[in-house]
Amino acid sequence: MESVLVSACLRGVPCRYDGRDKPSAALDASLEGRVVVPFCPESAGGLPTPRRPAELVGGDGHAVLDGTAKVVDDAGEDVTAEFVAGAHLALDRARSAGCAEAVLMPRSPSCGRGRVYDGTFGGGLVPGDGVTAALLERHGITVTSAPGV
Repeated sequence: MESVLVSACLRGVPCRYDGRDKPSAALDASLEGRVVVPFCPESAGGLPTPRRPAELVGGDGHAVLDGTAKVVDDAGEDVTAEFVAGAHLALDRARSAGCAEAVLMPRSPSCGRGRVYDGTFGGGLVPGDGVTAALLERHGITVTSAPGV
């Protein structure tokens, strides 16, 4: 049976920055018949729940991995190390579970795929990927955003 890594918040785990989850009936239907491996890279990377919202500054997750951008919270604290550590733990978990695919939380600085928040904390979006999404992609894992979220 095929395994898929899924953002834990999408599976009912209250691990988002605001201490909530974000389940999706559309996602549930798309995962039927597969082994779901829930994982939260931000929690795994050492950040508390709840926590201050964070956004990518200076580029997307690929730029963070390249050392040319960072992740900061809305108080200006640099949380890049925690996001990168969590991304590596997500990759380790995906590999150990045999996941060739990941379905992640849209727009997130960790999990966003294709569009992420713009770093101003104003709700704007820019093209790009979150840190975890970028790392998984770099290692051949197909990343998609959860439908209906």
